[in-house]
Amino acid sequence: MGARHGRTLTGLDDVELVGVADAVPAAARALAGELGVPALEPDELLRSRLDAVWLCVPPFAHGELELAVVRAGLPLFVEKPLGAGLAVAEEVAAAVAAAGVPTATGYHWRHLDTVAAAREVCAAHPPRLVSATWLDKVPPPAWWSRADRSGGQVVEQATHVLDLARLLAGEVAEVQAVRAPSSDPGRDVDDATAAVLRFASGAVGTLAAACAQPAKTRAGLELSCAGAAVELTETALTVTTAEGADRREPAVDARLAVDRAFVDLLTGGPRADGLVDYAEALRTHRVAVAVAESARTGAPVRPG
Repeated sequence: MGARHGRTLTGLDDVELVGVADAVPAAARALAGELGVPALEPDELLRSRLDAVWLCVPPFAHGELELAVVRAGLPLFVEKPLGAGLAVAEEVAAAVAAAGVPTATGYHWRHLDTVAAAREVCAAHPPRLVSATWLDKVPPPAWWSRADRSGGQVVEQATHVLDLARLLAGEVAEVQAVRAPSSDPGRDVDDATAAVLRFASGAVGTLAAACAQPAKTRAGLELSCAGAAVELTETALTVTTAEGADRREPAVDARLAVDRAFVDLLTGGPRADGLVDYAEALRTHRVAVAVAESARTGAPVRPG
């Protein structure tokens, strides 16, 4: 993710990338060489003349890095999820709020024009049933397979669809989840999680997440609304009404748009509708952690 953001930022005419830091020196040197910038230690980077920091680290590495950036008084972009659990994210959120620094997070799906269109449909036709799905394989990084380092699939991957569920149907009031434990002795992240969601609006929903299959087959939302049906993925939106079905594909590159939106904010431009600051991302993270906790304990959990 850090490499992707670095490549995007170097392609923006009004951005100068000044350095790259990584816990693995060889990785830092490789990316820095590709992007034509120096490889620095984190403290060296923060002593440079910076306008902002893009922080792209695995879930378990969040915390002190954000706090160091906040202590330096710098705006920061943080990749999702905000942590493997909740405590670190809550601490960082409090520090960000106290410092008043601008923030953004990696919930790039929100920048899709198809998501904006889905919001309009759901505003006119309130959702009553939400079905969120993420059916995938195990990603290659070793840390992903350890729940204490990744947070598990719901926290690390399915957080994207939980974020859109909140955006389209409102806040989640309670979750109840069950799990299928790992069938791989080298992985303690569950094979699958199924959850029931109760929304404050009165809508109900489900989340189905699985990572034991050989390839990603589905990630998205289906919403049954009062007078409409919505099917939304990262690559398409289908809206069905009494007049028939309408399908469209995004005209926006959301992975570029999320960086562009934060740069625009930092340079005095208007705040993009899709930009998710740290406080908003924390609301989604609380839901994901609540699902993971409910799956572990078998008890219903209220997010936050």
